[in-house]
Amino acid sequence: MNINRRSFLVSSAVAAGSALALGDAASVATAASGASLKPKRKPIKLGIATYSYWHFRTEKVSIETCMDNAAALGVAGVDILHRQMAIDEKAPLDAAGRSYLRKLKRHAFGHGLSVCCVSTHQTFVTPKAEVLEQNVEHTKKCIEIAYELGCPCIRINTGRWGTAKDFDELMANKGVEPVLPGHTEEDGFKWCIEGITRCLPRAEECGVVLALENHWGLARTPEGLLRVLNSIQSPWLGGLMDTGNFLFPPYKEAAYEQLAQIAPKAVYVQAKTYPGGGEWYELDIDYKRIAKMLGDAGYGGWVALEMEGKQNPAIAVPASIERLRKAFA
Repeated sequence: MNINRRSFLVSSAVAAGSALALGDAASVATAASGASLKPKRKPIKLGIATYSYWHFRTEKVSIETCMDNAAALGVAGVDILHRQMAIDEKAPLDAAGRSYLRKLKRHAFGHGLSVCCVSTHQTFVTPKAEVLEQNVEHTKKCIEIAYELGCPCIRINTGRWGTAKDFDELMANKGVEPVLPGHTEEDGFKWCIEGITRCLPRAEECGVVLALENHWGLARTPEGLLRVLNSIQSPWLGGLMDTGNFLFPPYKEAAYEQLAQIAPKAVYVQAKTYPGGGEWYELDIDYKRIAKMLGDAGYGGWVALEMEGKQNPAIAVPASIERLRKAFA
């Protein structure tokens, strides 16, 4: 029995040593070929923005319904449009509001969903100190809303001059509007940078990243967006790449060059589609190219669908998600 046991132990040791040697040889061969040194792409998680179901033109679609639809389509997260919530946008966040948010959080959890972003609206482009203060406080409240939802990110805007009569007129002018009389673009950037900076302590306190979108106003161009981002050095501020907000049709080569400029700063991505024609315009976006661009920039994280087409969302949203799945696979 002892001899057999010794023989077994010796044989096992030899076999283990051989396996290790073979493993080392394989590792050396792999390293020599460079295969193990090839960097892996960071994973992308798909979400759906509730905006995909409501474009401000009809009665609101409830956030709960949007969550149900997102879960049925098997995406990982939902991007909640603040103005779509059953909550008073202008009122302070009171006990009733917090109770509503906790119910939404529970609803998402029950469906296996993350709340990946809260898309908010504000303007920091104003010469009036009291208006700037109102927008700072509003943004701080939105940060707290995200915190209640367990959401790590909110979408913010620079805001715009407000010289266009309404959003339809702004879109007709391709996002361009005159500077407020008596002021300059330099003034606008100064106000915007001040306003965002004043929100950052609350963002850090709540652990919520501010994602500044290329969304008209001062961020209508990559240069404008990057100017703000580069002027404020904070880990609680980053860029939000919206794939449909730089150029109107046709979707020229320059649009991809502009998106590539902001890709390294992106902490969040919203992906536009336009089934049935767009509400204001329509773009033909090559999402395989966008996926490669983001991968080359080292981006990993959320890509949330914003379906902005006129087609019934029950048809358009599933088709758009399938399109993104194929592109980002």
